[in-house]
Amino acid sequence: MAMNVIHRRICRSDDWSARMHGSVLPWATNDVDLGGDVLEIGPGYGVTTRWLAPRSGSLTAVEVDGTMAADLAREFSDVDVRHGDGARLPFADGSFDAVVCFTMLHHVPTPALQDKLFAEAARVLRPGGTFAGIDSLVTLRFRIIHIGDTMTGVDPGGLPERLRTAGLDAPDTEVGQRSFRFRADRG
Repeated sequence: MAMNVIHRRICRSDDWSARMHGSVLPWATNDVDLGGDVLEIGPGYGVTTRWLAPRSGSLTAVEVDGTMAADLAREFSDVDVRHGDGARLPFADGSFDAVVCFTMLHHVPTPALQDKLFAEAARVLRPGGTFAGIDSLVTLRFRIIHIGDTMTGVDPGGLPERLRTAGLDAPDTEVGQRSFRFRADRG
């Protein structure tokens, strides 16, 4: 996952953290039961993990960047942090009650790998579990911030069919001002 200097600065900023914690994450997880075993895919610098940890029954985080995973493991003694790939999760089928990912899908290098990540989320969910998250809408500002980054935008209109194909039920997306949220269930 390549991130330019400006993007890294934004993702580590107090303003980004306040926005995520104050409005984005509550919107993204509205009506998602986080009380059981929760898997977070792609926590990056841990802004979302800081919000999730006290709200989850048991939180596991999988981060593809080894340095970020090590930093997260040092910071969060109460979170099971793993260095791994969301498209090849190291967990047994039906291990989690909820799987979440926040503002990271656009960092997955190809739509095919995004689809593998969706299939893996479906595989590790328990029956009745929920896959939920958010990602950014692709705008000119978004493209500028991502110059030199890995950036594979996700079309919120086409996402429900992709989630169905991955084995998830009742997929839904809702578009907000700068981002969209999604959720789907494992039947």
